[in-house]
Amino acid sequence: MSPAIGRMQLGRLRVPGRLARAGIDEVLVFRVPLRHRFRRIDVRDGLLLHGPHGWGECSPFWDYDSAESAAWLRAGLEAATMPLPAPLRETIPVNVTIPVVGPQDAARLVAASGGCTTAKVKVADPRSTLADDCARVEAVRQALGPGGRIRVDANAAWTVDEAVAALTELDDAAGGLEYAEQPCRSVEELARVRARVDVPIAADESVRRAEDPLAVARAGAADVLVIKAQPLGGVRRALDVVARSGLDAVVSSALDTSVGISVAAHLAASLPTLDHACGLATVELFDGDVTDHPILPTCGAIPVTRATVEAPVGDAAALPGGLADRWAERLDALCGELR
Repeated sequence: MSPAIGRMQLGRLRVPGRLARAGIDEVLVFRVPLRHRFRRIDVRDGLLLHGPHGWGECSPFWDYDSAESAAWLRAGLEAATMPLPAPLRETIPVNVTIPVVGPQDAARLVAASGGCTTAKVKVADPRSTLADDCARVEAVRQALGPGGRIRVDANAAWTVDEAVAALTELDDAAGGLEYAEQPCRSVEELARVRARVDVPIAADESVRRAEDPLAVARAGAADVLVIKAQPLGGVRRALDVVARSGLDAVVSSALDTSVGISVAAHLAASLPTLDHACGLATVELFDGDVTDHPILPTCGAIPVTRATVEAPVGDAAALPGGLADRWAERLDALCGELR
C-alpha cells in the first residue's frame, strides 16, 4: 500500500459555506500506511485543510466521537486560517519513538533515527510481556549509549500496582528512566503511582482527552505534561494549558503527517522553556507522507517550518473503502459540534 491523497469537491459537502466563511479553500483526504503497527492501527487517514495561512491537519482517530474530535477540527482550522505565534527557536530537539518491536529492530530504529539521543519506548502492549518490554528498553539503552535518555509510554494500560512493579523493572533495564508517560488511566491513579516510584511521571491522555486538562497539575499527579496540538484544539489553547499548569511540557505528535508536525513544531518553538526532547519525529513511522519534503530529524532535531502538500493529488472519490464519503460525513458532524 502506498500513500494516497484525494481532493474533495467542496460543493458536494454539506458544510461548504461554513468552511468558506472560515477561509478554507481546499480539503484533501489522505491515507498513509505505517511501517509498523502502532496504536493498534496500520494506516493513518484524515483531512488536510488549506486556507490563507497554509495547511492544517484534522485527523482524529476513528474511535473518537464527534464531540472529542471537534477539537481536532478547531486545530486544523486555526493552522490554516490564523498566523502561528512567533517562534523563539529555529529547531526542536526530538526523540525517536520505538513501537512494540523486538530488540534488534529497536536498536536499528535508534541507529536510523537521524541522530536522536532520546528514545520513547512503547510498553504494556497486549502483544508484549514485561520481559519483552525490558529487553526492548535494554536494547535501546545499548544503542543510545550511557548519555542518552529513555522514556517509556504505557498508554494508560496498568493498574497502580502493575505500574509500580513494571516501572521498577523498566527503570533498572534503562539504567534510569527520564520519565514514564501515562502509566495509568485516571488522574487519581497517576498521583498514587507518582507517590510510590522515583521515576518522574508524564501525563498524556489525562491532558489531551480530559474535559479539564489542568486537573493533573492541580492534583500533583505529574511532573511533565505531554501536549498535543490537535487534541487540545490548536496551538493557542495548548500554550494556555502549559502556562496555567506551571509544569514542564513536552510537545508530541498525535501521529500527524508532516503538515501536523510542522504546526506542532511551531507550538514547541513558542514555549518559553523547552527542557525535554519532543515527540515530533513520528513521520519516520510512516511509509510515505503527504509532502515530498517530510519533516525528519537531522542531528536529533527538526526545523521549525511549514509543510506544504506536494505529493500527487487525485480525486478523493477514487480512494478505496469509501474513505472520502466517510470523511465527508464525519466533517459534517464535526462542524455541527462547532456551532
